[in-house]
Amino acid sequence: MPTDSQKTKAVTYRLLALAAIVALAFAYFSPIWWVSLKAPQYPEAAFPQGIKIHFHMNGVFNGCELIHIAEKTEAEALDCVHEMDAINHFVGMYPIASGGVLEKAFSQFLFAMLGVLLVGFMLGGPRARAAFIGAGFLAIAGWMAMAFYGPGGIKYQNEGYVSALVTSLGQGQEEEGEELSPIIAQLKESLGRSGQTAVSQEELKQRLEATGQGRLQGVLSKLREGAGGGGQAKSLKEILAEAKESGASGKAVNIRVLQQAFEADQARAPADRRQAWTGSGNQVLFWHYAKSLGRWFNIEAKIKPLVRTMSVAGTVVFWGILALMVVLTFAASRRGGLLYWLIPLVPIVVPVAFIVEYASWLWWYGHSLSEMGAFTLKPFMPTVFGQGKVAQFSTFSYPHYGFGLLVLAALLTGLSALIRRKQMREAGAQAG
Repeated sequence: MPTDSQKTKAVTYRLLALAAIVALAFAYFSPIWWVSLKAPQYPEAAFPQGIKIHFHMNGVFNGCELIHIAEKTEAEALDCVHEMDAINHFVGMYPIASGGVLEKAFSQFLFAMLGVLLVGFMLGGPRARAAFIGAGFLAIAGWMAMAFYGPGGIKYQNEGYVSALVTSLGQGQEEEGEELSPIIAQLKESLGRSGQTAVSQEELKQRLEATGQGRLQGVLSKLREGAGGGGQAKSLKEILAEAKESGASGKAVNIRVLQQAFEADQARAPADRRQAWTGSGNQVLFWHYAKSLGRWFNIEAKIKPLVRTMSVAGTVVFWGILALMVVLTFAASRRGGLLYWLIPLVPIVVPVAFIVEYASWLWWYGHSLSEMGAFTLKPFMPTVFGQGKVAQFSTFSYPHYGFGLLVLAALLTGLSALIRRKQMREAGAQAG
């Protein structure tokens, strides 16, 4: 019969696991990390936090807020995701949406798995635990399969993820051949004055011709041509403007924007390469990835291999998650031992896994600079944590409160596991 000490520990470790679930749930919808760029062209009075973006588990979002001061009046907050992409492309850096594409797409399923694992950990009996975790994983696997491969599967993604996909398309200015904002033009001039090596238009043209593919600003007016020279395909700017003018919002509207942008792209593609819209998460993910890579530098010879690699990686991740589910379900059927402790270990390593992924993608950004950038910059490692300097920009990169929630969930889970271990030892000693 359990002692009072064992009963207290049983209640305590379950409450701690429940608190960890709550922390993880809030963390998923919270900004995990923030990055800001500051430069003389962004005066502190008008841009108190510089050009700021927030990294969430399901996407990258605007970190700039609406400002009402004497020096500046805004009708709406500056789109700092677009601004940062515009700044970065001058040195040949790919758009922010080009990184972490699989992590963002599968994040909701992985976090749902964490919740199932922790609820299962709260169940003392191995049969009940394995049955619950197995049933929960089966439901998540079905949800994931419908979202990733099923027709219209994008609707099974969360609203934030879909919204981030639309936001990362930009504002359509680059496809219209329009000049960027005056402040971006000033930044370009300042880059030249800061000692960065500027690439002449003639050299850019030669590089473009050498690739056999690509585009410079102003070349993209061809996007308005219909298939085979007939008809008119809407530009991204027109699609986004129509969605904004409609006054409607929400996931359904954003999915419609993605569908229209996809179909407009297909209308401009050669007839033998066009695809019909299915709306599967898989189709949207890799179309959007290719579009992100080619947003500024549409060099097909470089984009195609990256998309193929990511497509293979997506299949591996999908089946890898299913395999992990099987392993963890088996681990849940154990009464103890190394496999059993995998259950609380998975939530514990989430903060470390995030930092590793984040740093890896930053390295990729800094070491995958396109030769089509207006300025030549040597490969570099962007700042992961703290303050750095790139050209005349001061960069800031720090954890947000969502990362604190991840750490809190990991600590709560670790403490829960320690108390559970003591309870099991006491029960074993009593039985012996």
